[in-house]
Amino acid sequence: MVRNVRSKDYEAVARPVVAVGNDWPHDFEIETHRHTRGQLLYGATGVMTVITEHGAWIVPPDQAVWIPPGIDHSVRAIGPVEVRSIYVTHERLAGFHDKCQVLAMSPLMRALVLRAVDIEVEYDIDGRDGLAMELLIAELRALPVLPLSLPLPRDPKLVRHCQKFIRAPQASVKIDDWADALAMSRRTLTRHFKLECGMSLAAWARRACLFAALPRLAQGEAVTAIALDLGYESPAAFTTMFRKTLGFPPSRYLEAAAG
Repeated sequence: MVRNVRSKDYEAVARPVVAVGNDWPHDFEIETHRHTRGQLLYGATGVMTVITEHGAWIVPPDQAVWIPPGIDHSVRAIGPVEVRSIYVTHERLAGFHDKCQVLAMSPLMRALVLRAVDIEVEYDIDGRDGLAMELLIAELRALPVLPLSLPLPRDPKLVRHCQKFIRAPQASVKIDDWADALAMSRRTLTRHFKLECGMSLAAWARRACLFAALPRLAQGEAVTAIALDLGYESPAAFTTMFRKTLGFPPSRYLEAAAG
């Protein structure tokens, strides 16, 4: 059983998978660090944010984020979080995601992760525990990606403007205002933004609003208050955006966050 310990104490163990469990209080933060193994960071309860130089990822309750080996990242808990982490050796990750991704946990993967935390670190590779870990790796490769990344551009002026928007996002992004502030034409801004972030400014702004909304939903705030604060015309408009992005309404997210 490996719980409430430092993962770096176990990363060198001669096993393809190491599982660690930790319980974090509200606002607990791990400063920028990296792992030699790939990490699946799973929050059985609560919400987490993961920050790298390339962007931000928000991890809803009962979902996970994949962090490739060698990626500098920081993690923050929003509310108490029951964290379960799976560390996989680089050799077992050929062809897998080489960028951070939020992954939708399957029922089988949840069961395997919770079981893995209770397996001895130096488990019998050829025994039942070894088979469970092999199945975990296979199931990890099958998990679908959720659209919960918020990429940041490389251009210093543009990234500063993005960070300002993230601090106070609004659903109705005014492209002309951004273009004026950045001394760009509208056409140049839209082309440059999509090139650097892989999505349009409007799509990026919607996702920034979602990022702002998820922690507030997890803390039990009313959908109406959140929708109006973010500049949506109505709670229904916010719910439509939420459902299109995540595939389910805010009410279901509230139920998951409540546990």
